[in-house]
Amino acid sequence: MENELISFRSDMLKFAWLQLRDEASAEDAVQDALAAAVSGKKQFNNRAQLKTWVFAILKNKIVDVIRERARYPNAGTAIDEIPDDAYEDLFDGNGHWQDDARPTTWGNPESSYSSQQFWKIFEICLTRLPENTARVFMMREMLGFETAEICKELVMSPTNCWVVLHRARMALRLCLGDRWFNAENRDVEL
Repeated sequence: MENELISFRSDMLKFAWLQLRDEASAEDAVQDALAAAVSGKKQFNNRAQLKTWVFAILKNKIVDVIRERARYPNAGTAIDEIPDDAYEDLFDGNGHWQDDARPTTWGNPESSYSSQQFWKIFEICLTRLPENTARVFMMREMLGFETAEICKELVMSPTNCWVVLHRARMALRLCLGDRWFNAENRDVEL
């Protein structure tokens, strides 16, 4: 079991870094998750795949780190949102897409989920988000936090949380639309 756990380490580090954006914190979370998995291996009863179980432990460790950071905020924890006017030129005065900015159809996006290349591009797009904007998005969409929990942990209003989530989704949509769903750019160096 220990050898299998070690084989997940690289993916775990990448996942933890995306959540925490700090190499030392990511390393600590992965080490804590691996140690918890080894010490709790009797509790693993094959109801899930080993990797799924270990990543669930890692998610909990990441949540612990995020909660710890929220208890002791510093100047760097303010939400560094995408600017208010970042997408202004994409829409007309009525809030409709400009003709030249309208997103292209994505066809069947579910078929992309099985592509490792898609997930690499998604990770690149996620990494390009401002750090705390990405954190709010990942807390909601990857770690399963409810909006009220995010607001409590990051000391932000629900309205601000929804604005940050909207901007994160818009940025990801534009990045994925350009780098993945637009076949002409799929092989462009990122």
